Amino acid sequence: MTDMALTGVRTFDITSDAAQARVRARYRAEARFKMYGLTAIGITALFLVLVLTDIVIKGIPAFTQHSAVLEVTFSASEIDPQGTRDPQTLRSADYQALVRNTLRSQFPNVTSRPDRRALDSIVSSGAGDRLRAQVLADPSLIGRTVKTPLLLSADADLYYKDGTRIDRRAGAGVLSVSGVTGDVTIESTTPDFAANLSLVKQGLSVKARALRTEAERLRGFVGGLQARKAALDATIASASTPAAQQELASVTKEIEGLTQRFEEANKQAAELQARFDASAGSELLNEVVPSVLVAMNGGLVKITELADSKASGTVILPLKTADNAAAGTWRVVTYAVPEANRRVNDRVVSWLEAFRAQGAIERNFNWAFFTSGDSREPELAGIRGALVGSALTLFVTLILCLPIGVAAAIYLEEFAPKNRLTEIVEVNINNLAAVPSIVFGLLGLAMFLNFFGLPRSAPLVGGLVLALLVLPTIIIASRAAIKAVPPSIKEAALGVGASQQQAVFHHVLPLAMPGIMTGTIIGMAHALGETAPLLMIGMVAFIVEVPTGVSDAATVLPVQIYLWSDLPEIAFQAKTAAAIMVLLVFLFVMNGAAIYLRRQFERRW
Repeated sequence: MTDMALTGVRTFDITSDAAQARVRARYRAEARFKMYGLTAIGITALFLVLVLTDIVIKGIPAFTQHSAVLEVTFSASEIDPQGTRDPQTLRSADYQALVRNTLRSQFPNVTSRPDRRALDSIVSSGAGDRLRAQVLADPSLIGRTVKTPLLLSADADLYYKDGTRIDRRAGAGVLSVSGVTGDVTIESTTPDFAANLSLVKQGLSVKARALRTEAERLRGFVGGLQARKAALDATIASASTPAAQQELASVTKEIEGLTQRFEEANKQAAELQARFDASAGSELLNEVVPSVLVAMNGGLVKITELADSKASGTVILPLKTADNAAAGTWRVVTYAVPEANRRVNDRVVSWLEAFRAQGAIERNFNWAFFTSGDSREPELAGIRGALVGSALTLFVTLILCLPIGVAAAIYLEEFAPKNRLTEIVEVNINNLAAVPSIVFGLLGLAMFLNFFGLPRSAPLVGGLVLALLVLPTIIIASRAAIKAVPPSIKEAALGVGASQQQAVFHHVLPLAMPGIMTGTIIGMAHALGETAPLLMIGMVAFIVEVPTGVSDAATVLPVQIYLWSDLPEIAFQAKTAAAIMVLLVFLFVMNGAAIYLRRQFERRW
């Protein structure tokens, strides 16, 4: 029996070359699969890092703010002319006038109306409000001159954050000037302005080349239209129709317009090229070329016409004397960014640089970003109103959807009869979880606002809408958590005499609480980031005041981000990115809380 050969037994080939080749192929396939997975994860992580890096780089400037520390005279005639120290009188005084007087004392030569408006624009319109708060807190400031930080405007603050590259080159020759204010002429004994003139002429050459390229493009268009006109002429000659006549007139008119543009481009290119080729002569400077200024005798002159050794310009900061400036004592100052590409002009830049030279500029953390409501002025806008609105909205959402969602999950999982009606309810709950959020916004608009007449743009309505949005998610997560509890737990409770209700609420529900809390927090994080349904119920309004109750007009953080992203001011771009950073921090905290609660409850398992 033991020597009998076994028949029908399947053998496996694991030693031949073919078998080894199949094994190696399987290992290669597994390695490729792992590589594909790692590549997908790496690409996802790369895009995530790029997005977060872009947001952080754009948002960090919004967390700091610049102020000019100047000596402010709290004039009694402006604040309290009667000397009563009455709080109502102090509160209603024009503190912005103190700001204007302070600025004009720094630059007494600024006398024209446009220049004064430009000077006043350096400081924020909210600087006076901060002075008011100081005086109300300490009335002894009245009549005194105190160094006080004045909040700068968004454009001035942006200049100190981004700035413009400023090149300063010492003059090699002796410089003479025709006056100390107004329009002046300056002349050097050496060609100190030749380098700047060369840059201007190079710009003329670039413009001439661009115009010639445009002229060639227009000539090509004209050639195509002339061929079309010839074809229309032939068609009309054989069989004239009103449509052909109308098209011929249109083509002829278009040829004339393009020909005129072609001739103008050629003419301008020739003029610019001739100016570039001319080795001598002066050039006019405008806002599209780097600004050239001359710092001499304690003042500053903006150049408007430039030659190798001679220039004409306008005095921005008055000169102390019209005496000649010796070699090395004066500077050619070049603002690399043209005036047309800056938010502040050369005159304002000179004032801001004067403040910097005096050491009067300080940079502090922007607490107002977290303590102020929205504003039309970028430097005064904050997210406190949006944060409070989000908190009130989420509070309403939580107190509605948590008990209702958990109760519905317990009923459907433990008490509901298994019939067709229950199946329909379960299917509809699953479908509601996939409905676009804008649909819930339309439902809230139709029901809560139009039918029930609840206040528009209120956290109460926003919470109701978001509760409808989150409720299916909480029900599904709670049912899954309850179903994950081992049946033996409930069966043991029933076996020792507990009722169905006692078994569920005393044994099953506590063990399912980690999953329920996790699902709830994730649902609330989803609600925190929603925008579309809240736009439909009017929470897109511009709200300045911070809400104090669920019925007050309010907005939420995602909507605030949407509003700021649509504004044209550059400073609001940084505010938008900073608000996104705050929203992401909230979402990370909520998800971290979900993980923490799950681990805490799981330890009791």
